[in-house]
Amino acid sequence: MKLVLLLLLTQCLFLSACTFSSDEIEKIQGRTMGTGYSVLWPETENVTPSTVQEKIKQLLIRINAQMSTYQEDSELSLFNSASAPYTQSISPQFAQVIDLSLSLNRLTHGYFDISVGPLVNLWGFGPDEKSLQVPSAKQIERARGKIGLESIKLVDLALSKQRQRYLDLSAIAKGFAVDQVAQLLEELNITSYLVEIGGEIRVKGQKPGNQAWKVAVEAPDIHERRVQKVLALQDVAMATSGDYRNYFEENGQRYSHSIDPFTAKPVKHQLASVTIIDESCARADALATAMLVMGEEKAVTFARQENIRGYFIMRTENGFIEHLTPAFERWVNP
Repeated sequence: MKLVLLLLLTQCLFLSACTFSSDEIEKIQGRTMGTGYSVLWPETENVTPSTVQEKIKQLLIRINAQMSTYQEDSELSLFNSASAPYTQSISPQFAQVIDLSLSLNRLTHGYFDISVGPLVNLWGFGPDEKSLQVPSAKQIERARGKIGLESIKLVDLALSKQRQRYLDLSAIAKGFAVDQVAQLLEELNITSYLVEIGGEIRVKGQKPGNQAWKVAVEAPDIHERRVQKVLALQDVAMATSGDYRNYFEENGQRYSHSIDPFTAKPVKHQLASVTIIDESCARADALATAMLVMGEEKAVTFARQENIRGYFIMRTENGFIEHLTPAFERWVNP
């Protein structure tokens, strides 16, 4: 799982709208996937906000019906609850997300792993609503034996598992939903927009006044919510993953919600936040999650090798330090 930390919504709306009159932009908001969403676009005569909101609402309902672990009758929940071996016909959108997830698992050398759900649940961060406490070594080893994507196969629209697996798409589904909303807007001939779901973002074109959309990256500070950096974006998606909001403490030890699939335990390193810019919000969402788990050295090396636009914030004894890959630097607002 990933607590999405890219955007303080009120700050986003302020930064995006502060330089033009409110009657020049349309704005709709709502709830989905246990979080909020907002969509902004320059005023147009082509479509009304109420029409856009209803179409977005129905789209998000369909995505939840496919990929939610909280809906017992979703396609994903039905797959998770079925006994292996098992094959299930799934929707094209669900198949698209599974296919991307398997590809990113290979790209990240296993750090992005949608089968890690049993460990997430064991540590108390999943939909099972378990108490937040350190599990025993025996419990960890038992859960570790339930993860791994080698048993998962996707052929066209047939998803199968040879061994029992519990898949969790929470680190990619919000980003995918952002991409789908963006596609819907373009089908409605809305060619400039900002779409945000739970902090995951995608923008196209410019806001009124021929200016780039501006968004805020949150500082990874557990004591207060403040802006770390403002970025001016155009025709890209962006996602941030951080470990500083969703955690618990026991006996003076802090346990993050970011679970390392190799150790089967919460990560222990100084990388506090990862922001990724990509053409696809789903891909940015997943990569931010995987690279937060990697830790600072592996994540920075991986980003440079794969030419990923990455912005990293690390903890030190004296506060935070930043690292931007060369591919990311052009997006920093001076």
